[in-house]
Parts: sequence; C-alpha cells; structure tokens
Amino acid sequence: MPTIRRPARAATAILLGAALTTLFACAVNPATGRRQLAFIGEGQEIAMGRDADGQIVASLGLHPDSALQRYVRDLGLRLAAVSERPDLPWTFRVLDDPTVNAFALPGGFVYITRGILAHFTSEAQLVGVLGHEIGHVTARHSVNQMSQQTLAQVALGVGMVLSEDIRSVGGYAMAGLQLLSLSFSRGDETQADELGVRYMRRTNHDPRELAGVMRMLDRASRLQTGSGRVPEWLSTHPDPANRVEHIQALIAESGEDFSGATVGHASFVRRLDGLTFGADPREGYFEGPVFHHPELRFRVAFPEGWATVNTRTAVQAVAEAEDAMMVLSLGEGTPGAGLDAFLAQEGITAGRRDTDAVNGLEAASAPFTAETDGGRLAGRVLFVRQGGTTYRLLGVASETRWSGHRGAVEASLGSFRTESDPAVLGARPDRLALVDLGFALTLDAFMERFPSVVPPDVVSIINQVGASGILRGESLVKRVVSGR
Repeated sequence: MPTIRRPARAATAILLGAALTTLFACAVNPATGRRQLAFIGEGQEIAMGRDADGQIVASLGLHPDSALQRYVRDLGLRLAAVSERPDLPWTFRVLDDPTVNAFALPGGFVYITRGILAHFTSEAQLVGVLGHEIGHVTARHSVNQMSQQTLAQVALGVGMVLSEDIRSVGGYAMAGLQLLSLSFSRGDETQADELGVRYMRRTNHDPRELAGVMRMLDRASRLQTGSGRVPEWLSTHPDPANRVEHIQALIAESGEDFSGATVGHASFVRRLDGLTFGADPREGYFEGPVFHHPELRFRVAFPEGWATVNTRTAVQAVAEAEDAMMVLSLGEGTPGAGLDAFLAQEGITAGRRDTDAVNGLEAASAPFTAETDGGRLAGRVLFVRQGGTTYRLLGVASETRWSGHRGAVEASLGSFRTESDPAVLGARPDRLALVDLGFALTLDAFMERFPSVVPPDVVSIINQVGASGILRGESLVKRVVSGR
C-alpha cells in the first residue's frame, strides 16, 4: 500500500508541487513531441489500464463472436504498429454492450461496443474510430488529466500519495472503472481526431470515412437525446457535429488523393450479419419496474419511479430523489450463511432475523443499520435461493430517510419469484439482417418491402442514409429483425 503523507502547512504543499513539477515537466508527449506534465510513468499507466480492463470485461462482457473479435484486434494492432507507441501491450476488445460507444484506457486498452459496430458501414469507419481512440493513448490524454488533477491537489494542500520508489499514483482514485468518467477536453478530442486521420493515412484507409462517423454519431445522439436518454458517446466525447469540418480540413490540407484508399463497405457489413442489436434479453431486461431474467429464470419488481440499470455483475435501482438505492447481485452459500456473513461485517448492527420462505423459495433476511464515513445508514437485506443459486437483494438509505422508503423496498424484496411466463423464458435478442439491394430504393419503400422491428429513423442511421433518403443500389443494407 502507498504511504500517505500530509504536509503540515499549505506552503509545504506548494513547495512539493513546485518540486514535482520541475521533476516531471520535462516529459515529452510521444505523439505530439510537446513537453507536458506527467506524474505517471509508462509502467504505472499500463498497470492502471490492465487493472481496469478486468473490471470492464466483468461488468460489460465480451461479444461472443470470436471471428469479429479477431478482426477488430488485427485492425487495431495494425494501426498501433504505425503509431508513436507501438511497444505498448495493445489490447482491442469488442464489448457485448448495445450502447453506441468507444473508449480507451491508459496503457493501450481500446474498446468498441457491438452497438457502435452496428452503426458503421465500412471498415474505414471502424479504423477511424480505432485510430481516434489509439490517439488518446499515444498522446497520453488520460494520464495528463490525472497528472493535472494530482498537481492541483498538492498545491491546495489536500495531500499527496507517495511511496518509497515514487509510485505516485499507485492507489490513485481514478483507477478501475472510474477512468471512464474522464471526459476529454475539446483540444484533446481535436488532437485525437488528427491522430486518427494520421494513422488512417499510414494504413491506406480512406480518412473521409471518419467524417461520416461523426455525422452518424450526431444523428444517433440527437435521436437518443430526444427520447430522454443521454447517449453514452456524449458522456466521454463532445458534440460530434462540431468535428466534421475539422476532419475535412485536415484531409484537404494533406493534398492527397484518397480515391484509391481502402473503404471496405461490403466486406465489413457482411461481418455484421446476425449481430445482436439492442439489449440482449437473455442477460436480463426491464419491463417497467419489473426485472426479468430468462436465463436464470427469476423476476423481481423494483419500486415504481426508481431509475434502474442492469450490468453483468449487478442490477441497481435508485430512488428519484437519489436518497435510497437497491442492489441485486449474486450471493454465496445458503441464504442463512450469506446473511450471517453480511451481518458480521464491521459497523453493521442487525435487527430481527427472518427465515420465512419468499414465494416458496428458501430465504433469510434482516433489517440493519450501518456506520459509514458518510453517516449512518439503515436498510434491509434479503438472501434468496433460486435454481441452485443464491441472490442478494439489498435496500438502503440514510437512517433519517429510511422510513420513507422502507415500505417500497420491503415490497420489492418480497416480489422475488421464479419466472414462469413462456414469453419471457423464450425471449431472444433482435439481430441485424442484410439485404443485397440490386437497385435504388427510398427508405420508406425499403421499410415496406423489408420490414424492421425498429423505427425508420434507426434504419436510416445504421445505414447512414443521406438527406435524400435514397438507399443506393448494389449495396448491402442492414435491417433489424426480431429474435423471437
């Protein structure tokens, strides 16, 4: 564990900050050749990314198509080889996640979701996004942000994290999934676009396709925002509409003729045939406040009006006022043993235990209070066994707010039951299907002739149909068909 040393005075902190700035300010950004602040060495950078990679894979899961994984990995390694940091342990993964997103972690860990893959129409578009994310790594954007934040903490006398061999951020709070909360500045995004275009030129992929990606992301963002959801892309990237002109200017400035560069429309789109589109109900899904899990054969109703989210490792619900939450996760052993272990934790005081069955299922539950650094909490925990697996359902709030939520939480705990609805048990994900279009069609005519289970706007976006609304002849066109 790193040793935490707190300076006695603010002046000491300022002097330490100045000394550290002098020590590390001479680091040269490998992608730009510019000097920049860097408290984090390459070894630390790689270790942070590797640690977070395991958490991301556990939380979101990998897309099971091994051929698609190899294809993305090989393209990524080809780009990384022509970058300024070819010797990083580059890792490229396709996440089994329906959101339209791509991101990178320090040390060379790059992720593409199946959701964004479904929206690309060429290999060059995929290469452009991979190149953009590689650019964030080669320019050390995440590391630079964390270094700036660390310096600010030192200068303000908040304290600094050191160890004997100056592992300055070995236990830094941005490790793990919190790295994903870093949103890059407009300057970082512009630089990553420039580097993405640079790498596309080096691998002879048409960089004009990256501008098409930005148009698609702009349309997808506006469509999702209109539905009341914040697109995942916008959580880590600024508005894509503002970046098209810059990319086009970069291409014009190069003076190169890209008419012979690789686009790869048909060969790429064929790889998407049968790709899961949208959320996979086999991994669990919400129908209003009710969470169904066809594979594990259970259902549970969360409180009405609470915001809900489903990941590979847990299902969570948060009250509208954000003053209470519930978490459904896997437990261990029998319900009684799971409850004993939970209540034995330091700082927890248990109420009366209840071992009554819940809807015919073996169960054990108890109310509790807990002392935390943030204050005193109150809640109830239930361990219940279904299909040979023990699950833990936890409801908690601050002690002063618990009475207002207790009824809704306890009703939710009591709703856990075995799933028996054939429609739920037989749920299958929607998938992409391809149409080899031999002639031009309007989007409306295409939808009438080749129906999809998603609205026309979505079909338009995943095929990147232009303002004319015409689908070109002699092209592969994507539609979405029901998995049921």
